[in-house]
Amino acid sequence: MSKSPVVLLSLFLMINHVGTTSSAAASDAPSIAGYYKTFFTVFDTPGEQLPEDAGTSLKGVMTQRLRMNTSYAPREWISFDVAYDFSLQIQDLNLAALGVDTESRTAYRGIDLGRQLYPEETAWSFGVLQNLDRARVTLSVLEIDISLGRQPLAWGSARVLNPTDILAPFTFDALDTEDRPGVDAVRLRIPLGMMSELDAGGVFGDDFDLSESALFLRAKGYALETDLALLLIDFRENLMVGCDLTRYIGGAASWLEAAYVLPNAFANDAQEENSYLNLSLGADFSLWGTTYLFLEYHYNGAGVGDAAHYFENLDRTAYSEGSVYLMGRHYLIPGISWQITPLLTLNSTALCNLNDPSVLISLSSEYNIAEDIYLAAGAFIGIGRSASIDGDSPQPRSEFGVTSDIYYSSFRIYF
Repeated sequence: MSKSPVVLLSLFLMINHVGTTSSAAASDAPSIAGYYKTFFTVFDTPGEQLPEDAGTSLKGVMTQRLRMNTSYAPREWISFDVAYDFSLQIQDLNLAALGVDTESRTAYRGIDLGRQLYPEETAWSFGVLQNLDRARVTLSVLEIDISLGRQPLAWGSARVLNPTDILAPFTFDALDTEDRPGVDAVRLRIPLGMMSELDAGGVFGDDFDLSESALFLRAKGYALETDLALLLIDFRENLMVGCDLTRYIGGAASWLEAAYVLPNAFANDAQEENSYLNLSLGADFSLWGTTYLFLEYHYNGAGVGDAAHYFENLDRTAYSEGSVYLMGRHYLIPGISWQITPLLTLNSTALCNLNDPSVLISLSSEYNIAEDIYLAAGAFIGIGRSASIDGDSPQPRSEFGVTSDIYYSSFRIYF
């Protein structure tokens, strides 16, 4: 069990008790909110990717998720946030063998609660899961905000692929992206003037091992009608230098986000590895107030141009530690969101690998049934050349021709 989140939770309850027994100690009562979600998901895996004993290509999973968010500010200079997820999940036993992980997780946690409450086995069809996702105290001292504990931490302005977001990013086909997974961190945010700040801190890895942790320094400002940010991150003994620029051009919001990574820059005895550049460039605009369009180009310097070498490239630092998951070099990503009525919205995005070529299409719709109640459905469909069989193992001929198609529905209630 995690010691640091439990200590933070105890402090929260202690101050809550003090606040409720003294009218001078607290200005407001604790705020409690949350949601209940149900996801039903089907994975359709290409036949050549299935193990011999996997059975049918269709694999299903149903997840019931309850999240409680509690916040409390007994004084103007101090506040507490705690969030806990509890999930029940029924799934096909072969999902793990296919490399499918249906739960978001992050490696940047010093000590954590056991994720799997039941059962103890690694392969299961029914499981009870938990996640202490927030446990943070925030202090405001001389206009400086200091956050300590489990908290969300993300950067980048690109709409789909964020090169500078390497701590706990979402993949393109992530189903539940409402709450960024919390990381264990100490963070200081220092205002420097109008629209400018300095953001610095440390993020703790497994068992607080320095070689598994990260340090970051980010400066944000505004000049020449452009929002700009510079970012330095030492993550797991690698160095990332990033920049992020946004501005309006001809009525359209545009962005340029880039990250240059030097693997093993601070490691003494690590094998030398080539540096790489990741970059996203794009723009978006609104039509008639009901239709939103965007176009983004992404360059993945860690990828390769030949599909035959995709799997050989996965042992690089970019994939094992840098949160890169795409295998090609050049991508084009168009997207559209159409609000058909105030209660019904359709969305579509295409992640196009220009090297293969292949494409992963995202389609989704959402209907607001009643206040704080939503029904949604969607799919991720891969189009591209299927894998060829070379001996006993399949060899990719495109990136998205070998991925599993995903079909899902969700029901959400907020309270």
